[in-house]
Amino acid sequence: MKQIIIHVDMDAFYASVEIRDDPSLRGKPLMIGSLPHERGVVATCSYEARKYGVHSAMNIKEAYRRCPQGIFMHPHFDKYKAVSHQLHEIWNTYATASQTIALDEAYLDVTEQAKDWEGARRIAYTIQQRTRDELGLSCSVGIAYSKTAAKMASEEKKPGGCYEIPTPQAFVDLILDRDVRVLYTVGAKSAEKLYAVGIHTVRQLRERPEEVVRLLGKQGQWLNQIAYGIDDRKVVPYRPEEAHSIGREVTFQQDVTHFALLEDVLLLLSLCVKHRAERVGLHGKGVTLKLTYANMKSITRSHSGLTDHSVVTLYQEAVQMLRGVEKRPVRLIGVSLHNLSQEADGQLTFEDFTQPDGMKPEQERVLSRMIARLSEQYHLDFAGNLHRLYETDTLHKTVEYMRKHPPMLTAYPSGE
Repeated sequence: MKQIIIHVDMDAFYASVEIRDDPSLRGKPLMIGSLPHERGVVATCSYEARKYGVHSAMNIKEAYRRCPQGIFMHPHFDKYKAVSHQLHEIWNTYATASQTIALDEAYLDVTEQAKDWEGARRIAYTIQQRTRDELGLSCSVGIAYSKTAAKMASEEKKPGGCYEIPTPQAFVDLILDRDVRVLYTVGAKSAEKLYAVGIHTVRQLRERPEEVVRLLGKQGQWLNQIAYGIDDRKVVPYRPEEAHSIGREVTFQQDVTHFALLEDVLLLLSLCVKHRAERVGLHGKGVTLKLTYANMKSITRSHSGLTDHSVVTLYQEAVQMLRGVEKRPVRLIGVSLHNLSQEADGQLTFEDFTQPDGMKPEQERVLSRMIARLSEQYHLDFAGNLHRLYETDTLHKTVEYMRKHPPMLTAYPSGE
């Protein structure tokens, strides 16, 4: 039997959760992301806001210019993660394999459960009904013969729709005269290259396969396939050990010139990264530091061959790299582990950093002193609230508080 794949995609997920929890927001243009006076972008927005031309990833100030009467809110990521877990529990009931793409979307292989297209329709409608009845949220569903087609189908009848693409020919008929950006993997840069040589539609792309490969290489080969509806990829469940890196970063609401503050933020980020790595049973052999300066120039520095897997070593390596970069105002800072592999030994009990397994006694003492210093420096109980720092909302609020109360040390000049 040929595979039958369902793609489920929530409708304006973050905004819908907020509207569900506060019905007074219903029917109003709602934008989730930064506030108008802050730097940042729109994470998602309600369909009422989209009528004003607002969309995800739009600069928040442009969103405010287009819709000044709208409601702007910070995201509550930990609430969305909890809802996401409930969603995937419902969806996974109907699939032999489920591939999570994001908090609010997934591919489901329903070939065995559905048996045929009529069975797939029943599953799709059941998923929509349970999502609505049990969680008070709306989702769009695509049913198709391939992952690419299923993703396309879920976009066709948003919000709350269900659409089928049963064959490669049906896929081609749907997209043939659409812009090339309709094809999976074609972003702004790839589209610009195609536009520059007069390839604007899928039909034009099909007529010039050699030129597409010359322009885009392997991506071009892939596009030549899916332009004919060819996609044999399977639904592959996500496995943590297949991740390329695990990281955490924060963007400051105002540029930071105190590099001593950046070092303190790196400690919090290092704690979060190690916590996440240990939850999925991974450790990294390398660490990467990321900085974005005020002029939007980003740099990375990496070091491989970590001597151990402790948070102290991760932090110390990140700090050493930070001290070697050019000292200019910083907009964003991040740290990540790379060269990941599964833990050879037992997982660390990260919930209690005063007695973490696998750490040398001296490292335990060093970590305790660092946390105590942060608590004294910023008048915050870091030791008693480490578990809360792993929550995205709490981490960002804490970092912003620290930024407003920086160490009393000399800042670097704000000039280039």
